[in-house]
Amino acid sequence: MESEGKKRETRNRIALTGAAAVATVAVTCAIAALSAHIRNRRRKVPSGSSVRINMSSSEILRLADHIIAKSKEVHDKVAAVPLDKVSYANTILPLAELEAHQFPLLQSCAFPKLVSVSEDIRKASMEAERRIDAHFSACSKREDVYRVIKAFAARGDGLSSEVKRFAQYLVQDFERNGMSLTSSKREELERLRAQIDELSMRYIRNLNDDSKFLLLRDEELLGLPTEFLKSLEKADNAKFKILLRSHQISPILELCKVGSTRKSVAMAYGKRCEVNLSVLEKLVQLRHKLARLLGYMNYADYAIDHRMANSSAKVFEFLEKISGSLTDLASKELSLLMEMKRKEGGEIQFGSEDMPYYVKRIKEQQLDLDFGLLKHYFPINLVLSGIFKICQDLFGLRFDEILDAEVWHQDVKLFSVFDLGTCELMGHFYLDLYTREGKYGHTCVVALQNGSWINNIRQIPVALLISQLQKEVDGSPGLLRFSEVVNLFHEFGHVVQHICNRARFARFSGLRLDSDFVEIPSLLLENWCYESDSLKLISGFYQDITKPIDDEMCRSLKRWRFSFSALKLKQEILYCLFDQIIHSTENVDMVGLFKHLHSKVMLGLPMLDGLNPASCFPNAAIGFEATCYSRLWSEVFAVDLFATKFRDDIFNQNTGMHFRNKVLAAGAAKDPLEILSDFLGREPSIQAFLESRAHSI
Repeated sequence: MESEGKKRETRNRIALTGAAAVATVAVTCAIAALSAHIRNRRRKVPSGSSVRINMSSSEILRLADHIIAKSKEVHDKVAAVPLDKVSYANTILPLAELEAHQFPLLQSCAFPKLVSVSEDIRKASMEAERRIDAHFSACSKREDVYRVIKAFAARGDGLSSEVKRFAQYLVQDFERNGMSLTSSKREELERLRAQIDELSMRYIRNLNDDSKFLLLRDEELLGLPTEFLKSLEKADNAKFKILLRSHQISPILELCKVGSTRKSVAMAYGKRCEVNLSVLEKLVQLRHKLARLLGYMNYADYAIDHRMANSSAKVFEFLEKISGSLTDLASKELSLLMEMKRKEGGEIQFGSEDMPYYVKRIKEQQLDLDFGLLKHYFPINLVLSGIFKICQDLFGLRFDEILDAEVWHQDVKLFSVFDLGTCELMGHFYLDLYTREGKYGHTCVVALQNGSWINNIRQIPVALLISQLQKEVDGSPGLLRFSEVVNLFHEFGHVVQHICNRARFARFSGLRLDSDFVEIPSLLLENWCYESDSLKLISGFYQDITKPIDDEMCRSLKRWRFSFSALKLKQEILYCLFDQIIHSTENVDMVGLFKHLHSKVMLGLPMLDGLNPASCFPNAAIGFEATCYSRLWSEVFAVDLFATKFRDDIFNQNTGMHFRNKVLAAGAAKDPLEILSDFLGREPSIQAFLESRAHSI
């Protein structure tokens, strides 16, 4: 075996060789970047992007009509192929090329509704999206196209796995739209879908239109900060008007020192929209009918089929296992909360409405964390440069700003992404970070152009990250709350995921991934917001950015992350189980079910009398019906990835590049369970997640 001295000598020689190689690559990249910059100065648009910026209202609508006409032309050609003559060239390739070429044009029509300062343009964008959606909905029900694709998929021989997967996805989309049914059953399916859509929107509309409020006196809101009280409207009798909206309810449940106020607020909030109970019951009945029409036992099996979880039975097993494993820790947490309330309020029974308040109190006692002070360490530009640095070191990427690019607002920035080793242009992304009127209100990533590789032509990805952060004002830098830092890192993870995707077809590229899988990479990257070495890269006191947060603050943040998390997770699992049960079982008593689950999952903690969570649970009504488990599912496997591969060396580029090449590059071209198993060397497990919570008190 080599001596330790010999090993050190070898490592030093490798390091020196590596440094020389990096220097050579740096010169090459600098020349490439200069050439690219000169080209960009001439055209002011990112190279390889088909995304159109700053179109007028009429141009948006004309482009939408062009997209529809071209799509119809291609679908008509595919439909005309004789079933005994189907081939990749006349069936799959035209549709794959159409999607790759038209996606950035479609997004050019759609994304202005999120970012434009012009109301006319936002309206045109919404109208264009409506027209395009209606056309593609009609395309998904074309029996003539379905027959041709089905004939191709049935051949199977001599096809690559990715082409087979693409064809199978096309067939699956048609069949989930009823193309394998008789015409009468197809008509019934359409009627059911229309009824489901109408009821779903009614449920949400009822919630949005609910204008009920509470009137509370000043002394009933003891503990609420002055800034919060100033934001409240006052009634004629000088009482504060509390709207039954989460942005006003959550601070009261967390901060109000008056137990009776917390109880009355929780009661009013949990009784909203009682009319929605019957709406949800009818919705669930119709969903089960739809699922049975398509050959499934129940709606949950329909919703979960072709997702990573695969079946409702597997979801139940997952939720029950997580819940059971958390019981001992949650019991300890509950005992501590009850003891604190006893010390403060005698023998008044501890209720679920007390949880947010006492969890916050105990965490404040156990952890010396001042989030107001912490904010001073996260100037926006410093956080962003730290995120770039981490992703550069971990995934071998370089981010270059295109300084004079065409954008839709002066605050928007455009960046090119290059491979750090080869200088290959990998993609582009826009950052639209700052708040302004008319802009979409949440932080998110929009895929503007998906990557693809068709007929030896590479189309590079283009992404857009939207946020509503406060800009620098009067020389004071824009500062981020820690939750905003985590959120920004999470969403930038989606940008990296989008850029690093190397799938052949646009269908498998961008963020068009299995919904149980798409959040895993971004949830994985959130871990870098809690590790000392990476925290110091993204932090610096706003008056002297050379001073990052100290080690004790880093440790406190890491402890705070999972402190008293078992009860909160139990509460999340309660809602996931409720969602899964109503969508996998017929004729459920929703009120009785929730009471039963609450007692079982929440360790006997009583639910407030008269509450009706089913009437104000929008995730079960629209968007996440039968799939509320998915966020927890993604989080569990993200923890496994971090603990197994990254925790011991968070800047190991070998591991980062392995993740980039094995997980991010694959996109949806491979089964997600296969992708994760290939990266981990085994099937993903829940064990690391449970261990991460084991010492969270």
